[in-house]
Amino acid sequence: MKLIIQIPCFNEAAQLPQTLADLPRALDGFDVVEWLVIDDGSTDETIAVARSLGVDHLVRLTNNKGLAAGFQAGIDTALKLGADVIVNTDADNQYYGPDIAKLVRPILEGRADMVIGDREVGGIEHFSPLKKALQRLGSWVVRQASSTTVPDTTSGFRAYNREAAIQIVVVSRFTYTLETIIQAGKLLVAIDHVAIRTNPKTRESRLFPSMGAYVRRNAVSIFRIYAQYEPLRVFWSLALLIGLVSVGVWIRFLLAYIEGAGKGHVQSLILGAVLFIAAVVLWALGVIGDLLAAQRVMTQRSFERMRRIELKLGIEPSHYEPGERRELERAPGASDIESELPEAPRSEAVRL
Repeated sequence: MKLIIQIPCFNEAAQLPQTLADLPRALDGFDVVEWLVIDDGSTDETIAVARSLGVDHLVRLTNNKGLAAGFQAGIDTALKLGADVIVNTDADNQYYGPDIAKLVRPILEGRADMVIGDREVGGIEHFSPLKKALQRLGSWVVRQASSTTVPDTTSGFRAYNREAAIQIVVVSRFTYTLETIIQAGKLLVAIDHVAIRTNPKTRESRLFPSMGAYVRRNAVSIFRIYAQYEPLRVFWSLALLIGLVSVGVWIRFLLAYIEGAGKGHVQSLILGAVLFIAAVVLWALGVIGDLLAAQRVMTQRSFERMRRIELKLGIEPSHYEPGERRELERAPGASDIESELPEAPRSEAVRL
């Protein structure tokens, strides 16, 4: 059994040493534990730091593609490197590395294909009340769309077994956390969650420059993802709401007409007609969206089969570079010089 821990990075030279220091190099249930760093077009010394700390594998994206693209590149590479279980964690050392043992336990016991780390957001001191409320709202929306019970859907600390990772594909450029849970809920993927610990805040989030940006981006992402996967519910609900308003406007005109003042309320008749047309358009969009959702499922299944074929054929991962240890293992006389390698920071082997 091979576990690969992937860490998407963008200019994380200062944070990476502490993040890697908390990660296990051995874990009960696995014969091999390896580290994979995905460099998302960093302009600092992230790659050099990763190499110096003994990272096993590197993926170097040419320019900054965003967190979602880095996550997907890591999943593709880890699968092609033969991972049986993939753990994703953030490079800012937000998550407590030794809790990886708790994260993978449901997978090793055969109870889950995908496990989300629950940060228990209500207890995180540096989260503002507004951010906690938005986290709860976003998680509730995702639970409704995915038919899951995950309490912390924005957590990036998560584990996938090989089958779940093969089926997951991220379309969004901004975030992978919400979309992958909804996808898993629609697929034959068993989802579980475990309580995990977090480390003290080390820096401000780079995803959200301000609280306003956090609210705006999350609101747009939640609506977009929900509408993408539940178009009938979204558009038909809007159609019903606007349709009821149009009926209300028409009733207002009808009452005025009965009282003999219909000529003075013609605008209500026109407004009701416009609203009714808008409701019909939204109803039609719901039907079209539902047809597109069915097409998306077929496309996703085709992607899954293509990925299985690539894995069977042994296609090399894109933008891949072996880490310092892998290069030395390949070099002649590696066994003689391996003992001279600088010892990478590591946690004690964690017992399940």
